[in-house]
Amino acid sequence: MVFIPDLAAFKKSLTSLPVSIFEPGETVLAAGSTTGQLFILRQGLVEVVRDGTQIATVSEPGAVFGELAIILDKPHTADVRAIELSEFHVVKAASLLTGDMAPLLYVSAILARRLDAANEVIVEIKQDLESGKRPGVISKALDKLEKLLSPAGGSAPDYAYYPFL
Repeated sequence: MVFIPDLAAFKKSLTSLPVSIFEPGETVLAAGSTTGQLFILRQGLVEVVRDGTQIATVSEPGAVFGELAIILDKPHTADVRAIELSEFHVVKAASLLTGDMAPLLYVSAILARRLDAANEVIVEIKQDLESGKRPGVISKALDKLEKLLSPAGGSAPDYAYYPFL
C-alpha cells in the first residue's frame, strides 16, 4: 500500500498552503515559543540551534519544522533561523485534523522515516558496544543518529523527503 497514493494531488495541496518569507538572520521558530504552526521549507537555507549549539543547517525543500511541538503539545525545543532568504509553506496546527490531511500524512511519513533510521543506528551502536569497538566508532554512530533526528532527516537518499516540493 502506498502511503500517499496520489502524489500530484498531494503536491497541489501543499502548494496551496500560505507561504511565509524570512530574511537572513530572521527567526522562524524560537525555542520555548508556541506558535501552533508547522513550517515546510519551500526554498532557502536555515540553521537549527539547540541550547546554543548549531545542530543542523537545512536547505532541502520539504524539510519540516515545528512538528514535535505540535504533536507533543509543548514549546519548540530549538531555534530555527534563516541563513539566506527562505520560504516556508505554513500549516496551522488546528487545521491538521480538520482540513486537508496531506500535511498530516507528510509529517507522519517524515517522522516514521526518522524513527526507522534512528532505530537502525541504535542497533548499530549496541552491536558496536557488544563487540568492544573503540569509542571513536561509537561517537561517529551517535553523530549519525543526531543528524538523522534533525529536521533535515539526514542526507542519505533513503531518508530524503518527497523530492517534488
